[in-house]
Amino acid sequence: MRPNTPDRLLRLERLIAEVLFDQSPTDGLFNPYRQVDPDRDRPAAHKTRQENLRRYLTDRSQVPRLFVLAEAPGPWGCRFTGVPITSEEQLLDPDFPHSGQQASLRHEPYKEYSASIYWRVLAPYALDVITWNTVPFHPFKPGKPMSIRTPRASEIKHFTPLLAGMLEVLKPERIAAIGRKAERALGLVGAEATYVRHPSQGGALLFEEGMRTIIQEMGLVPGT
Repeated sequence: MRPNTPDRLLRLERLIAEVLFDQSPTDGLFNPYRQVDPDRDRPAAHKTRQENLRRYLTDRSQVPRLFVLAEAPGPWGCRFTGVPITSEEQLLDPDFPHSGQQASLRHEPYKEYSASIYWRVLAPYALDVITWNTVPFHPFKPGKPMSIRTPRASEIKHFTPLLAGMLEVLKPERIAAIGRKAERALGLVGAEATYVRHPSQGGALLFEEGMRTIIQEMGLVPGT
């Protein structure tokens, strides 16, 4: 945490911790901030992910202007790091704008395709951008903990109070919805957002075009 972390970001961190860190998981949802899978996670991996997220939220000297909402943690990214659309490999890279620790048991840290595309565009503007997931827990298929499935409407609705609270604290200048699920969730809380194609499944180019348009319209400056 930076000594000059804005109060709003400290409030945001407390809000998220209070809602998520002790929340019981449900069938088909893995809570990375409470659960530990002994076959894949290091001991106390949930604490590592909590700390990674805290650092991501509070190691800033300014309140981000752009709020980006994605869909849900993938099995190789936020599921292990606790940081939305971010892989272990990225958090361990000294040149990456955010830092953290590895929570998985793997000898080599996990990589994630969507995370690489996402940060290839947004890394220069890291302090002006904050990213969250519509469903902050990892949705997986029955009996396949390393799979990914589309979040259910009930799961999206369950987390909308937290989303609304985050937006109230941050009061972002602009909101981007990465994918239709994120767009729907923002609609449920009455937030105006710009739709951007998700980078997975062939959407990388459209994602990049959409985000660069928002960055240009906002006048974001690299490194500030």
